[in-house]
Amino acid sequence: MRSPSPSRQAGLPAGMIAPVVLVVIAVLLVWFGTLDARHLLRPDEGRYAEISREMFASGDWVTIRYNALKYFEKPPFHMWVTTIGYELFGVGDWQARLSVALSGIVGLVATMAAVSRWYGVRAALLAGLALLAMPMWSVTGHFNSLDMTLSGALACVLAFMLIAQHPDTSPAARRGWMTACWVAMGVSILTKGLVGIALPGLVLVVYTLVTRDLALWGRLHLVSGIAAMLVVTVPWFWMISTRNPEFPHFFFIHEHWDRYTSTIHSRKGSIWYFVPLLLAGTLPWLGLTPRMWAVVRERAGAVRGVGGKPFQPALMAFLWFAAIFVFFSLSGSKLPGYIVPVFPALAILAAVALEQINERSWKRQINAVTVLAIVGLIAVPFVATLGDENNPNEVFRAFAVYIGVAFAVLLAGMLLARRLLRTHGLLPSITAFSLAMFLTCTIGLMAHEVMGRRASGVDMVPAIKAVLKDDMPLYGVGVLDHTLPFYLAHTLVMVAAPDELEFGTQQEPDKWIPTMDAFVAKWRDGQPALGIMSPDTYDSLAAGHLPMYVVARDTRRVVVSNFPLPATPAQPPKESGTKS
Repeated sequence: MRSPSPSRQAGLPAGMIAPVVLVVIAVLLVWFGTLDARHLLRPDEGRYAEISREMFASGDWVTIRYNALKYFEKPPFHMWVTTIGYELFGVGDWQARLSVALSGIVGLVATMAAVSRWYGVRAALLAGLALLAMPMWSVTGHFNSLDMTLSGALACVLAFMLIAQHPDTSPAARRGWMTACWVAMGVSILTKGLVGIALPGLVLVVYTLVTRDLALWGRLHLVSGIAAMLVVTVPWFWMISTRNPEFPHFFFIHEHWDRYTSTIHSRKGSIWYFVPLLLAGTLPWLGLTPRMWAVVRERAGAVRGVGGKPFQPALMAFLWFAAIFVFFSLSGSKLPGYIVPVFPALAILAAVALEQINERSWKRQINAVTVLAIVGLIAVPFVATLGDENNPNEVFRAFAVYIGVAFAVLLAGMLLARRLLRTHGLLPSITAFSLAMFLTCTIGLMAHEVMGRRASGVDMVPAIKAVLKDDMPLYGVGVLDHTLPFYLAHTLVMVAAPDELEFGTQQEPDKWIPTMDAFVAKWRDGQPALGIMSPDTYDSLAAGHLPMYVVARDTRRVVVSNFPLPATPAQPPKESGTKS
């Protein structure tokens, strides 16, 4: 059956405004206040932080470089926002994550705005709470990669299109919202390439095939919208192609067609690869799945539009989720963050489902997550017994403390949600439930610092900086270290193995050393230099009596100099091969 035509509900009752404001302030404080709680992880966080740092240092916002080599795998929008953060606040960990944090909040607010337009203010609050509590959204919003920046922009594409298609929207307002939608698509393209228009286009085609609503295309303002999108995207693509003629083929063929149709990037995965990620990403709302499907099936919110056919916002949200999920499941290249754009659409469906839920059903939701919290607490002692070469048992013991606190917060939140359901009703209970899940994910992500700090190599930085000079080469000997260059504010010169910088080394072969023999000759030429290498590479070179003096080391890397350290007396090369 068709749901009755929705009308925009009145604003919040006066008594609810203050609690809502307090919740918003608390969420923002936690969301942005924890950006500096962890050091950068490799590879993505270090890579994009360092690319932005080099952009900041060079002032070149057109030709993207990583370790001074051309790096054309992705467009620049994410790095532009990060570089602006460096300009405003200096270079650091939280500044490197500012783009994703802002994108997560912008996507959440845009989603709430669309839900408010179609389903009312209360449903909008529920949509915000639903998205906030989705682990995949809150975690990705604190991880420096392109996935959340893209997802925030695509959330705006979906939201602005939904607002524009509401039948009460005036023609002038519809044009404005659709222009904003096309601009958001342009930002998506500038973030991660043609996927920024391919995904919305795919969803729109599928929606049209399902509903046979061809009149919708006439309300998209295609000519003016495409013009707005081109204004956003063309200047950078034109400038970088003019300065770098090799860019178009590498970017559009290698990074788009080859990436999707093959496993050339070694990011393989079965067709079921994203299923566990989807389940984990929507964990607190899995019990709503039947209700969310009922929302779609009953065409909740569907009203007759100006083209004669009813526009179906719930169906559009479902197809946004389904089409994007299938698109990436069929791809030959898979990474966990690829499906993050589906979660705002799922939050819309979850919000409408929560609007219809009764207290008995909601209590079952609380009970299910309560069991999860108890199981998590029971598992904590087992986590404290783990350990491996890179993370010994004392690291896991510290990690277990964080995890214990996270699940204790989740359990306390569920008990509070149960009490509020009894004393204050559904909305306060859902709020406590969602905030508890958000805090649990936040604490769990912070827990990774006990491992991430060791992986980042940040503890080696003081010793390295004590001997590294600005004009001194820093070699990546058979290894591309993604975090140390950022913390040292010093680019690497690749040696022997170009890793993901192969394209850059091909374009500028004078900026790297292709063989280990050439490196050994360079190392011995008398110019002071430092090198980063794996312990195995260090042992191999030391066995060949290469003069090396250990500056710093950990379980993953060894940093050496080709000159005696200030506190180390000079010795003949053969006797200093294993000097530490």
